[in-house]
Amino acid sequence: MSSTTEALAGAPVLLAVAIAALISALVTWTSRPLLQRYALARPNARSSHRIPTPQGAGIAVIAATLVVASLWAVWANVAIPPVLIGATVLIALVGFADDIKSLPVIVRLALQAACVGAVVFTAPETARIVPALPLPLERGLIVLAGVWFVNLVNFMDGLDLMTVAEVVPVTAALLLLGMLGYLSWPAVLIATALCGAMLGFAPFNRPVAKVFLGDVGSLPIGLLLGWCLLELAFRGQPAAALLLSAYYLADATITLLRRIIRREPFWSAHRTHFYQRATDNGFTVPRVIGEVFLLNLVLAGLAILTIRAAAPAITTSALVAGALAVGFVLRRFSRPQGS
Repeated sequence: MSSTTEALAGAPVLLAVAIAALISALVTWTSRPLLQRYALARPNARSSHRIPTPQGAGIAVIAATLVVASLWAVWANVAIPPVLIGATVLIALVGFADDIKSLPVIVRLALQAACVGAVVFTAPETARIVPALPLPLERGLIVLAGVWFVNLVNFMDGLDLMTVAEVVPVTAALLLLGMLGYLSWPAVLIATALCGAMLGFAPFNRPVAKVFLGDVGSLPIGLLLGWCLLELAFRGQPAAALLLSAYYLADATITLLRRIIRREPFWSAHRTHFYQRATDNGFTVPRVIGEVFLLNLVLAGLAILTIRAAAPAITTSALVAGALAVGFVLRRFSRPQGS
């Protein structure tokens, strides 16, 4: 076993998760009074909460993630791309500004595209998903997908513990895949630290939430998680990356397309995501979160299966099974409870 593998396996992993969770929890707890004063989220047309609640605890999650991952990288002699760190900080600042005072849509999208583009276009030219495509075209499409992924993570962060129910299973699966040698070590470090940071945030966000992530958390979480999934796709595992993110992709994308088809102002606040409709249809918040968490565990298992089996027939079957599982949950959420 190499020195790098020894520094990234077993006890170091558990220690990194624990330290990230502790930092995240401490910063969240100590920052709540300031967030209560300067970053209060008041209920609107999109909200699932009923009373003004402080937002911005994503500062704690992102700080814990970057600090733990960076220090661990130095100790293990692993290089996390500096542009990823810089882009994460910048997109967090954009989110924080939007939490305090809403920014124009075009400004937000331009800054998000700049952050995603910086990460994508600085990746090695050998990092490919579809080699048959010209490199500039492939990278351009990845940037578009990345901007959408960053925003959909933000859109889906509209219910207590929803982002925890998504990020924890996905990052845990990425960590496991890294231990099995299917993911780059920098991505393993980021995924591990992010998993711990979200676990530290979870007690403050359980129903009824005492604090929200805010855009300062959801946007950079989308960037970091999207980058980890992109690294998995670059390693020849696009099916696994798609399966791991399947629920968020399906809920957000279908909702957007439906609103466009109906000629609704899709850019405005709304409550038509499947998980939001579920609470309107009689599902309790813990039940929605529980079903999303369980679905993500199933999708994680299917993703790991596609990699371990390494057979086209198994991959196709796993993708079909994942689509059916996601469709089943979306259908349940869209219908009144008991119907």
